[in-house]
Amino acid sequence: MSTMKITLRDLAKKLGVHPSTVSRVINPKTRHLVGEKVAAQVLAAARDLGYRPNSIAASLRTKRSNLIGVLLPDITNPMFPLILLGIEEALSPAGYTALVVNAGSDYVKQQHIVEQMQGRQIDGLIVASVERDDPLISYCLAQELPVVTVNRSEERGRVSCVVNDDVLSIRLAVDHLVALGHTQIGHVLGPLNVSTSYHRHLGFQTALIAQGLPFDEHMEVESTAYTREAGARACETLLTQFEDVTAVIAGNDLIAIGCLDVFRRRGIACPADISLVGHNDTPLTDVIDPPLTTVRIKQRELGVQSARILLSTIDEPASEPLEVRLKPELVVRASTAPPRRTAHARTAQSRKKKA
Repeated sequence: MSTMKITLRDLAKKLGVHPSTVSRVINPKTRHLVGEKVAAQVLAAARDLGYRPNSIAASLRTKRSNLIGVLLPDITNPMFPLILLGIEEALSPAGYTALVVNAGSDYVKQQHIVEQMQGRQIDGLIVASVERDDPLISYCLAQELPVVTVNRSEERGRVSCVVNDDVLSIRLAVDHLVALGHTQIGHVLGPLNVSTSYHRHLGFQTALIAQGLPFDEHMEVESTAYTREAGARACETLLTQFEDVTAVIAGNDLIAIGCLDVFRRRGIACPADISLVGHNDTPLTDVIDPPLTTVRIKQRELGVQSARILLSTIDEPASEPLEVRLKPELVVRASTAPPRRTAHARTAQSRKKKA
């Protein structure tokens, strides 16, 4: 008998068990219904004989493909691998597989991707690329496609989301800098069309006011993207329009690295001249120069919870949308210190170096 053509019934006959027993063992969601010894025998025989379940036939029978689509805004962003690990950690035991796509921010491209995924009969969608007012969510709802957003939320609360508490994040950063003695704090935030940046923008104002500090528009600059290059451009603007700044809070760690690039070009020492706080605590932020003080978010847990909620939504489509906010923590490293020099002192020092 060719191992390439072995069927579930062939496997059951060889083992002397009913085909339904093999079916339960092969499906991780029903494996617990079979005794451990029999399950182990079935799995060993399936492995030895090269048996592979016919997923197409199974999906026609159960109306489930056990495939989950995952849309990322930028696969090069170092925070998403940990989110993906969390998603897979929750999906795998339930017998689901993730189809991961770098979807960018263009709605037409995103809808095309989702349509292709629907052609593969995905059971649901996890979206990390959602904007505050996102037509893709409207499309998914019209298609009755179960969807959960992760790391970001949409403004109308129509679908479940698992996000970081971004207002608390910015408060932790502001409180840390104020405790060090900073009163002139700038904010290089990400694009305001996404919830993470918008909530940190609101949180920045609230945190300054809570500390008895004034807020002015010149203290904030919006970066066009969560990238090193866009962060550098925004930081240049901030330093030009906010000359007295002694500390900068960045929208994410990549933006923070862009700020460091600008500091080096301008001969500004960090943290002697300007302190810097990042966001996310992505890999290697502890080994850059200087090691970055940042707000750590629970990236893996974001993935785990978003996947679990999606699986629950698939089983209960009429359930009410949930909003889960995970608590961040501040990680203090060497990029923050008490303020030592004013903007005028930095300018004088820069002129002295040029002379």
